[in-house]
Amino acid sequence: MQDDDFTDDYDRPSKTKQKEAMHELRDLGAELVELSIGQLKRINLPENILDAVREAQKITSHGARRRQLQYLGKLMRSVDDAPIRAGLALLRGESAVETARLHRLERLRVRLLEDESVLAEIAATWPGVDLQHLRTLRRNALKEKEGGKPPKNFRAIFQVLQQLDGQPPTPAEEAGDE
Repeated sequence: MQDDDFTDDYDRPSKTKQKEAMHELRDLGAELVELSIGQLKRINLPENILDAVREAQKITSHGARRRQLQYLGKLMRSVDDAPIRAGLALLRGESAVETARLHRLERLRVRLLEDESVLAEIAATWPGVDLQHLRTLRRNALKEKEGGKPPKNFRAIFQVLQQLDGQPPTPAEEAGDE
């Protein structure tokens, strides 16, 4: 018997690699369980996984929760996890496209505060915008800045710009939305 007999037909991953993959899926499921209902809706989850996540959110017993997370990991083995990971990255703001979009909107907000004529550019980009509301938010944000008050209107401008850009709010803005 030669050594080549044992190495030729071994194409599948090792048992250790398989276990690591299962643990990653279980941890991914645990991450889903920590999300709010609104955040879960933004990730396109299969119905059976969404039901398992919702069930795990209801469970308070440690052992039962652990078993439910194991079950969730088992369910996740049967689906493609790439869209779920991409959705989570988007929620966390880890997506390069999402980060670039947020930076672009931030620059637009700063330019708006510096120069009111940027409202014309906003109106050209998004024809349905309520310019009067944005103008009021701008005026109030400038007053807040001068008075050293909390930047409530400054944040509101960013939220309006995000809505205009057609994207859902970030997780930080949605934190109180359960």
